[in-house]
Amino acid sequence: MDLKLLFMSTLFGIICCSSAQQEGNECIKANALSCGECIQVGAKCGWCTDTEFLKQGEPTSARCDELESLRKRGCDKIENPHGSQRILKNKAVTNRKKGAEKLRPEDITQIQPQKLSLNLRSGEPQNIKLRFKRAEDYPIDLYYLMDLSYSMKDDLENVKNLGTSLMKEMSKITSDFRIGFGSFVEKTVMPYISTTPAKLLNPCTGDQNCTSPFSYKNVLKLTSNGQQFNSLVGQQQISGNLDSPEGGFDAIMQVAVCGDHIGWRNVTRLLVFSTDAGFHFAGDGKLGGIVLPNDGKCHLENSMYTMSHYYDYPSIAHLVQKLSENNIQTIFAVTEEFQPVYKELKNLIPKSAVGTLSANSSNVINLIIDAYNSLSSEVILENSKLPEGVTITYQSRCKNGVVNEGENGRKCSNISIGDEVSFNINITAQGCPKQGKPESIKIKPLGFTEEVEILLNFICECECHKHGIKNSDMCHNGNGTFECGFSWKVKQVANTQLKGIVHPKIKILSIIIHTHVECHKHGIKNSDMCHNGNGTVECGVSQCTLTKHVTGSSCLRECVQCRAFGTGEKKDTCERDCSYFNLIKVKDRDKLPQPVQAFPLMHCKERDANDCWFYYTYAVNNTEKEVHVVDALECPAGPDIIPIVAGVVTGIVLIGLALLLIWKLLMIIHDRREFAKFEKEKMNGENPIYKSAVTTVINPKYEGK
Repeated sequence: MDLKLLFMSTLFGIICCSSAQQEGNECIKANALSCGECIQVGAKCGWCTDTEFLKQGEPTSARCDELESLRKRGCDKIENPHGSQRILKNKAVTNRKKGAEKLRPEDITQIQPQKLSLNLRSGEPQNIKLRFKRAEDYPIDLYYLMDLSYSMKDDLENVKNLGTSLMKEMSKITSDFRIGFGSFVEKTVMPYISTTPAKLLNPCTGDQNCTSPFSYKNVLKLTSNGQQFNSLVGQQQISGNLDSPEGGFDAIMQVAVCGDHIGWRNVTRLLVFSTDAGFHFAGDGKLGGIVLPNDGKCHLENSMYTMSHYYDYPSIAHLVQKLSENNIQTIFAVTEEFQPVYKELKNLIPKSAVGTLSANSSNVINLIIDAYNSLSSEVILENSKLPEGVTITYQSRCKNGVVNEGENGRKCSNISIGDEVSFNINITAQGCPKQGKPESIKIKPLGFTEEVEILLNFICECECHKHGIKNSDMCHNGNGTFECGFSWKVKQVANTQLKGIVHPKIKILSIIIHTHVECHKHGIKNSDMCHNGNGTVECGVSQCTLTKHVTGSSCLRECVQCRAFGTGEKKDTCERDCSYFNLIKVKDRDKLPQPVQAFPLMHCKERDANDCWFYYTYAVNNTEKEVHVVDALECPAGPDIIPIVAGVVTGIVLIGLALLLIWKLLMIIHDRREFAKFEKEKMNGENPIYKSAVTTVINPKYEGK
């Protein structure tokens, strides 16, 4: 009887047949069949490696339980690995005063540590502490991007002396300051500008002398020479366009991604965007027949953006991505009229500011200084994309003892030069992300080039897994591995043998059977655990011979079918082949026996030839074999016609709308091309619409006499 109990307890532990979950904590409910599976359930779970721990009838999964529970059950050998961390690069933050020896930007450190390695156990957070100190005399690159449409004519006059004046003011903040200049107008196609020859040369009206329209021009690469800035900006001329919104987004994208052309260093990067108008964004290019989305790449040739006629304006999200990738902080210097628009834009672009530009830009220096102080007084941490199954939380400890959590835990405000703040960051893994492969994430303060690299290693197996003994004497005939207090054995079996034993949803050719270590010491041939003695019991599992009298789960299923429902392959031989167990019918699944009694129990869910499911349990109670079966089949319902018809109709309508939109788009492009052709003919002195009122008819009889 002991062998029968062992056999049934093993079957109960096989995941392919049991759908019932044991009552209790999450460790027990997981039905973990190995130490590695157990520790992935959560940080509270441990695995007992004591070979004598399991009691008769207990499944292997009973080794996985909460730590306190395992101790109460008498286990003193518990596998419970913990996460850890190691700092790989820990350069101290820079303590430097203005006027001290000048340092290269790459030698200045504002965040510490710079690189760590974490070993993560499922459900157990690893806490790391980051320090941030705003360095004094930190280098600054500032690029001034100006709208040169006609309405900005008086502003240009005031900006012509900006270089030396701004250099003087910024010297109060840093001894290492560089400035650059760029300008923009609009895409050089209709309807944004006039494409007549005369307007292409001078888009302004009357006797105003304006330069030809352009999209974006990089006038001056970043330089520490303020006089050169004044000289080159002084040579600039106003241009013009037709519509009110400007093409500034094209220019911002090029400034962000053309780092070599602009001359950005790995320092504080400021972009001042000056305009008195709104902006075009993604989708507006269709007005000019431009449908290709902006590719976010640099297209500067001879300092000019050359693809404005080919690519659409970038979207706001695309700009946010590129500005963040390139650590650029944006200052929108705009007139009072457009303050509401750009304040909404500021809310979408992290580390950006908005200042009110006077009518003639006379206050631009104060605007830049105030905006810089506002931006630099706040530090906001962001992280790269997290691997699936990994979460991160932040807590900030700011000036004057202020502690922030949640989303506010990412930032500290009102930071002055020389102030130090800290961040407590918890990183947690659930399960075994990426099948245990190492990953890395990066954390950086927005608007700064410095970052912290964190290498993630996942603890997916127990330490005892490394010390498994292959072909151990603890297994029957040495066929198996003794590991973590128990033995496991892989049996290669044919599909026909697995049919019925393996749950119908699991398509595998091998099955891992977990049992007590004692079960591997003896193999009993022609055991009565196999029907009519046809087979051998090894490791608690009946390896039965394929004869017509096999009592595997396949035969049990067919016997349950014929006795409970009068169906199945054995319906004609039911009385002869299927009378070896007592059949008890119950009304529903809740009435089936649950795994709480003293004798082992197996739950099974099977499907018949009509795709109907039936549920039953199999148990050996003393010497009696009992099968409890739910007396009603669960059959799939027929298709619901109404949703299907509705779905088909909706699909047809949506396809029709899509085709209509495509046709409309093609018509727009066609119309634009025809209009461009019209303009070209018009420029050539021909009016394509004009038809002469004179009709000449030749008299065929007339011979010219």
